[in-house]
Amino acid sequence: MRYDTEHKQKTRAKVLQVAARAIRADGPERVGVAGVMAEAGLTHGGFYAHFKSKDELIAAAIGTMFDESRTRMVRELEGRTPAEGLLAYIAFYLSAKHRDARGGGCPIAALASDLPRLTAPSREEFAAGVEYLASSLGEKLALLGHADAQDEGRSMVAELVGALSLARIEPDRARSDAILAASRAQLIRRLGLESRA
Repeated sequence: MRYDTEHKQKTRAKVLQVAARAIRADGPERVGVAGVMAEAGLTHGGFYAHFKSKDELIAAAIGTMFDESRTRMVRELEGRTPAEGLLAYIAFYLSAKHRDARGGGCPIAALASDLPRLTAPSREEFAAGVEYLASSLGEKLALLGHADAQDEGRSMVAELVGALSLARIEPDRARSDAILAASRAQLIRRLGLESRA
C-alpha cells in the first residue's frame, strides 16, 4: 500500500518524536531502531522508508529536539519585554520541573557529553541548535544594552546548561533545588535583571 506525502511526513515526525525522547532519556548509543519503531507503533522494516541508517535517525532526532526547544523558547520570550522574557526563560530552565523532565528537556544538557562520539551530521545539528539558543538570548541582551551581547548569550547558555546538569547529578533533592535556586539568583544578578524581576 502506498501512502501520500502527508502521511509519510506525519509518520516520520512521530518516529522522530519517539526517538528524541528515547535519546534524551537513555543516550544515543542505547537507542535501538527496533525499539523506536515499536514505540511509534510501526514495524522495523518501515524504518528504511524514512531513514537510511540509525545515524541519520539520530541526527534528525537532534534537529527535532532543538525544534521543540525553539518552540518553548519562543513561548517564554515572545510578548514580553526583553527583561521579562529572559527572567521567564531562566525561571523555566532552572526549575525543578525542567530538571525532572529528562525525556523532554533541553537537548544540550541531555546530550553534550555524547556528542564527540556521534557523526558529523549529528554534531552539526547540535551546534546549530546551540547557536540559535545563544543568539536568541544574545538578541534580548542586546536590547537591554549589553555591549557584548552575543558573547553574553553564549555564556548564559553555558551557565544554564551547567547548573541544570549539576542539579540533575545531585542525588539529594534539597541540594539539587539549592543549586537551581542559587544559579537562578546569580544569573539574574550578573545580567542586571534584579531590578526588573
